[in-house]
Amino acid sequence: MKIVVSPDSFKGSLTAMEAAREIAAGIREMDSAIQTVLLPVADGGEGTLEPLIMATNGHTVPVKVHDPIGRPVQVEYGVLGDGETCVIEMAKASGLTLLKDDEKNPLIASTFGTGELILHALDHGYKKFVVGIGGSATNDGGTGMLRALGMKFLDEAGEEIAEGAKALAKLHNVDDTNFDKRIKEAHFIIACDVDNPFIGPKGATAVFGPQKGVTADLVEVLDQNLFHLANKIEDVTGIALHEKASAGAAGGLGGAFLAFFPVTLKPGIEVVMEAIDFKAQVGGADFIITGEGKSDVQTLSGKAPIGIANVGKEMGVPVILLSGFIEEESKLQLSSYFYKLASVVGDTVSKEQSIEQAGYFLRIRTKEVMQSIL
Repeated sequence: MKIVVSPDSFKGSLTAMEAAREIAAGIREMDSAIQTVLLPVADGGEGTLEPLIMATNGHTVPVKVHDPIGRPVQVEYGVLGDGETCVIEMAKASGLTLLKDDEKNPLIASTFGTGELILHALDHGYKKFVVGIGGSATNDGGTGMLRALGMKFLDEAGEEIAEGAKALAKLHNVDDTNFDKRIKEAHFIIACDVDNPFIGPKGATAVFGPQKGVTADLVEVLDQNLFHLANKIEDVTGIALHEKASAGAAGGLGGAFLAFFPVTLKPGIEVVMEAIDFKAQVGGADFIITGEGKSDVQTLSGKAPIGIANVGKEMGVPVILLSGFIEEESKLQLSSYFYKLASVVGDTVSKEQSIEQAGYFLRIRTKEVMQSIL
C-alpha cells in the first residue's frame, strides 16, 4: 500500500514538514509495510519555501536584506532541484512574522527586502521565478521592491521620497529609467490567492491593512495614497491598477508585479503542486492524507487541502482530511470533497493539548484513522 502524506503547516504548532513526519510515523506504527511518500505543501504564504526545496532536492541561498522596517536580517531564497527556478517567499523579507505587535508600522513598512532577494537572484543568473506573496507586513504598493530594483519615486523637487505608504502622498513622478532590464528577460509565477483590487472598500488597505497596524482613521488616508500611486503608475505604463483583480495582494505588491513584470498569477497551491510535480508522485497511491491547523469554510476558498482534494478526485485517489481542528458547521460542506474527515481535537483532546503536544496527538490520531479505514 502507498500513502501520499501532503499536509500544509499546522500554524502555531507544526511546519508542513513536521506534520508530514508525524503523520508518516503514525502510519508506520500502524503498519510498517505501508509505503509513505512525504510531499508537504503550502498555499503560497509563509512556509512555502521548505516544501518546495525538500520535494525537488533543491537548496537555499542565504542573503542579508532589510526587514519591513529597515533592519538588516539574514534570510534565504530557494533554488529548485532543476537548478534554474528560484523560489522567493516575500514573507521571509517583508513579512508580518518579522515584527512584534508594537513594531507594526504600515506608514513606513517597505517591501525593499523582497526586491533585494530578487536582485540577488538576478545577479546570480536566475531567470525563472516562483514568488509567494502571502503574509506581508506592508502597504507600500510594492514601491520598496521596485526601488531595490532601480526604480525611483520622486517628489516635486525631484528628490526620492521615503520608504512606506505614508510618503506616497508626496509622490510626483515615477522614474523607471534605471529599472533592472533583466526583469523583462525573466518570467515570474506569482502564487496569489486573493483577487482584491488595488484600492477601494475591497482593496489592499481596507481589507488587509488592519492586521498590519492600519487604524480606522488611517484606512482612507493610505487608500488615497495608493490611489495616487496607481495614477502615477498608469501615467508611466498605461496600466490602471485601481480596480485590477489581485493588484491589492500583499499591500499592493501584486499591483507592482502586474504593472512592471512579465508575470503569471496562479493560486498558491497550484503553483506548489506544479513545482513538486505532485500528480506524477501521486501515481499508484491508495490514499492521500492532507490537513492543516484549522479547517472551516475558508478551506474551500482555494487553501491547500482543497487543491489536493481536487487532484485526488481527478486521479481517482481518495483523500483524507486530518486537521488539528475541523469546525463542526463546516463538516457537511467539507465532506463532499474528502473520503474521510478527522480532527485531532475531540472528546479526549482539547484545543490546548492539540497545540502544546501537536506532534504526539497528530501521530495518535493518524493511527486511529488508519485503523478505521484498513
